[in-house]
Amino acid sequence: MELYVSEFSKYVMALLMFLYTYECFAVFRYEEEERRRGIYTRQKLLMFVFHFSSFLVICFETGDITYLFFYAFQQIVLYAAAALFVMLYPRINRLLINNMCMLLSIGFVILTRLDLNKAVKQFIIATGSLVVALIIPFFMHKFSFLKNLKWVYALAGIAALSTVMILGQTTYGSKLSYSIAGVTFQPSEFVKIMFVFFMASALYQSASFFEVFTTAVIAAAHVAVQVLSKDLGSALIFFIVYVLMVFVASRNFFYLFAGFAGGSLAAYIAYKVFTHVQIRVQAWQDPWSLIDSAGGYQITQSLFAISSGGWFGLGLYKGTPESIPVVETDFIFSAIAEEMGILFAIGVILICVSSFIMFMKIASGFSDKFYQLIAFGLGVTYIFQIFLTIGGGTKFIPLTGVTLPLISYGGSSVLTTLVMFSIAGGLQIIKQDEEEREKEERKKRMNAKKKRKKAAISKTQPLIEYDEENMSEYQADKDLYDEEER
Repeated sequence: MELYVSEFSKYVMALLMFLYTYECFAVFRYEEEERRRGIYTRQKLLMFVFHFSSFLVICFETGDITYLFFYAFQQIVLYAAAALFVMLYPRINRLLINNMCMLLSIGFVILTRLDLNKAVKQFIIATGSLVVALIIPFFMHKFSFLKNLKWVYALAGIAALSTVMILGQTTYGSKLSYSIAGVTFQPSEFVKIMFVFFMASALYQSASFFEVFTTAVIAAAHVAVQVLSKDLGSALIFFIVYVLMVFVASRNFFYLFAGFAGGSLAAYIAYKVFTHVQIRVQAWQDPWSLIDSAGGYQITQSLFAISSGGWFGLGLYKGTPESIPVVETDFIFSAIAEEMGILFAIGVILICVSSFIMFMKIASGFSDKFYQLIAFGLGVTYIFQIFLTIGGGTKFIPLTGVTLPLISYGGSSVLTTLVMFSIAGGLQIIKQDEEEREKEERKKRMNAKKKRKKAAISKTQPLIEYDEENMSEYQADKDLYDEEER
């Protein structure tokens, strides 16, 4: 019986992921949220069916029905989060909320299979983080002074990273975190958000050479502290976000080319200076030559796991993902590919890509450059971290040691990613308010032109002729107004 359940579940999970992923991109066929409601409902149904079927398989494989209680708590929290976001903020972007919950459910499933204790900790942290995330759109919507805190973001970010460099705990040769009252934090995760806000507040009014130079100095300070802490993955994220945000703010290709040229030089210097970078590059080029060492063992085991899974996976508890060191954090994508299949893993990537596209759509619709830059910067931060994690685990790029957002084990990563999604949701509300104000202004202009036309008709012929000279402009505005009314 267990064999049949495990074998059948592989195809069910792949089908559910395919259908959910299809709905992620079907959303972009429509601009109006009203026309997307059916898609969002189907997404929730698919998510809950996947979540239930996965834990049903876990119960069959382990013979322990108490896992269903853990599932029930997760289901309550995920359903409550999805419902509360929509109830509190009816105009929030529901694709981001659904994707956020779907990625969390995937993370809960694979972490439960790998290490129940860590899965429980992750669930508790995610629950608290969702409570925090629920408040964020309110602050984004009400507090416009956030755009005036440029130096607060810069100084707080550098101070937090410096504290880790001095007092932080060393993990695999890098200083990534420090503990307060037994609770471990990874400040670089939180500083990513503050850095995006710093860049937006510095560049939204002007992208002159002086502003670009000033932001370059602050960005260099962030990156330098990360390099000294040997947290090169986070340093690379800060650098990429800086270069792309400067380019979007200035539209100057020189800054883009100069940034990537400088980044290439810095990467070469890091390769020459840091031994562990040399080992990772060598493991990327030929992992089999280092298979007996820590540098090559991780990536070779990751590749074995991905290849052994095939298109539909071996099934939960049928693989050996625990043979990959730090699989819960750096290599969780490989565990998913092994036991849930490459098709399922591709679906995870596409869900992340659809979230990134929605970040970009939110950014593109803003006339306020501050909010535009925030949405863009957060989207780049999110997708580039995914690229580093999956690229490193599949030997597409050298390992960087960053987590897969909302899926990998790590409280700081979960909290900051939920906050990023919630900020994007708040920006969607601000964007809709901005569009409504513009619509009202166009309506007022139309009414004013109508009054001027009536006044011109009731007066002398010269005034009528003067009005006729402006009829083309009047007619264009009238057509736009009529279309909006329809």
